[in-house]
Amino acid sequence: MVEVLVTGGAGFIGSNFVRFAMERHLDWHVTTLDKLTYAGRRENLHDVMDHARHTFVQGDVADAAAARPLVERSDLVVHFAAETHVDRSIMEAGEFIRTDVTGTFVLLEAARRAGRLRRFVQISTDEVYGSVPEGASRETDELRPRNPYAASKAAADRLAYSYWATYDVPVIVTRGSNNYGPYQFPEKVIPLFVTNAIDDIPVPLYGDGRNVRDWLHVLDHCRALDLLIAQGVNGEVYNIGGGNEVANIDLTHRILALLRRPDSLITPVPDRPGHDRRYCLDTTKLRRLGWSPEVAFDAGLRDTVSWYQQNEWWWRPIKEQDASFRSYYEAQYGRQKQ
Repeated sequence: MVEVLVTGGAGFIGSNFVRFAMERHLDWHVTTLDKLTYAGRRENLHDVMDHARHTFVQGDVADAAAARPLVERSDLVVHFAAETHVDRSIMEAGEFIRTDVTGTFVLLEAARRAGRLRRFVQISTDEVYGSVPEGASRETDELRPRNPYAASKAAADRLAYSYWATYDVPVIVTRGSNNYGPYQFPEKVIPLFVTNAIDDIPVPLYGDGRNVRDWLHVLDHCRALDLLIAQGVNGEVYNIGGGNEVANIDLTHRILALLRRPDSLITPVPDRPGHDRRYCLDTTKLRRLGWSPEVAFDAGLRDTVSWYQQNEWWWRPIKEQDASFRSYYEAQYGRQKQ
């Protein structure tokens, strides 16, 4: 049995990867390590939590006593665990440094000392490149993060690389574009706008809405990671992008149209500091290995909207009963916007 450690496996992308990996690899035993902060939820793993090939451990990646023994008995580590929301990093950067940088250090140190890993996958982000006015970011481009979240991910990204270069830890780094799909915490733009629109609540759109993001379905991300675990080259960086550039205002119109809600729900709010205008990834390197996205954006968005419509049990308690979410929302957008 291949022992696989997935950190942050109760979060959005992590939980989708846990489910994907267990379906794809019947010889994998997956251990999920998750602190269960606001966005990491047991509900995200409700269908595999008690599976014979899955073990859940509640713990902090920055806690060596919790993380080190799990790394030591693993063949593969896929490191998703991170604080991920730009807005929250602007409000309070400290936890991002602790989880994203110190947590990565703890795992890498454990991997170095254990010396048995076949692969350590560091999940980074396209935001490390900073705003890209034109063209597409290549893996060799300069990193120019412009907010505390992106900076924390860039630090972890390069720290992981250094452990390959210095200690020969079998690291690969992936930089993914904006993900969407089921189980995404409703502070992120697609689930926030979908769930607000379902309830006929205004959707808070930053600035002029012309910021552009490249959207990647979470299952296409999982397929890419699976390929790279098998075929990636240690010490290399791989961009993972969906090739779906959409301006935020256009995305908003699409969501409202799918839900048959009026555009009058769109409520402009002041732009956030350091809001990157555009991201775009050159994925040539990954495509040469045989990967390409399988989920067309229109179909994927439609299915994602449908998932939130059909799974109110999952998101409604967060939005209606979670005091921390309500506090965050009111601080970010104002009580009057709800």
